[in-house]
Parts: sequence; structure tokens; C-alpha cells
Amino acid sequence: MNDELLYEVDELDQPIGPRKRGDIHRLGLRHRAVHILVFNGRGELFLQKRSMAKDISPGHWDTSAAGHVDFGESYDDCAVRELNEELGVTDPAGLRFLFKLPASAATGHEFVQVYRLAHDGPLALNPEEIDAGRWFATSEIDAWLAASGEGLTRAFQFIWKTYRGAA
Repeated sequence: MNDELLYEVDELDQPIGPRKRGDIHRLGLRHRAVHILVFNGRGELFLQKRSMAKDISPGHWDTSAAGHVDFGESYDDCAVRELNEELGVTDPAGLRFLFKLPASAATGHEFVQVYRLAHDGPLALNPEEIDAGRWFATSEIDAWLAASGEGLTRAFQFIWKTYRGAA
């Protein structure tokens, strides 16, 4: 995993070149990622509980699916790949771009493109990536963040606040 090649990018999200994932994280370099918010027909958001084997935020609740953009891959292609790898969604018809966040400490030095997908399932969770998952009412997520946000990844908190217009 630490040997996968990612984009190292400058402050304008322009590629500098390929860099190993482990080096990017160890050195705190800017890179690219996607996060996908999957909503069902009732307007609930699916959150995943990250595997305890993860090197960043193990056991924390996060966006529906997320991942680094591999070197040579576009943001859009990465979003489709992550939906398939993490949730088993093979036909993400209706996947749409929402917004882009600049690289910062809050995003782990990642330029993040956030997407939305309407999908009622089925979902096939990847056990190497996800320990659990469930649908949450948006009001439940808002209350969780208002109370403390404890147990939610820092990136998800920032993404959710931006999505709700509170960031």
C-alpha cells in the first residue's frame, strides 16, 4: 500500500510527478483524493467505519467511499474505482461532482474532489477497508458534529460542514 504511486502536486494542484504513498504521507506533501457521499432514497447518508487496520483514522466513521487518486488516474475515474472497490457499486449512474477542497491540514494535505451518488444498494463492503457501515439521517450527523464529532474522521467533518454550508 505504501508503494502505490500517487500524484505529488503543487499549491495549484498541478502535478509535480509520481511519488510513493508512504513518502507523501511521511513528508506531508500535497496530493489528490476523492470522497463520495452516497445517499439513499430516504435522504440518508451511508457512512463507513474505517478498518482498524488503516494507518490513518482507524475505526473512525468516514464518507461513504474515499481514496487517493493514483498516478495517471483522473479524479472522476478514481471516484468510480473507489465506489467499486469499497462498496461494490459497479454502475454509479448519476455520480456527480459537488465541490473541490484545497489541500490543507484539515484534509491531510489532499486536494479533495467531493462527489454525490443516489443509490439504494445493494452494497458489498470490502472487509479490508471497512469494519462496518450504516445509513444515517442527516439530522443525526448534524447532531453528532454539534455535540463533539468524536469518532468521525477529521476529513469527513470538514467535508460535511462544507456540504451543509457551515464551513
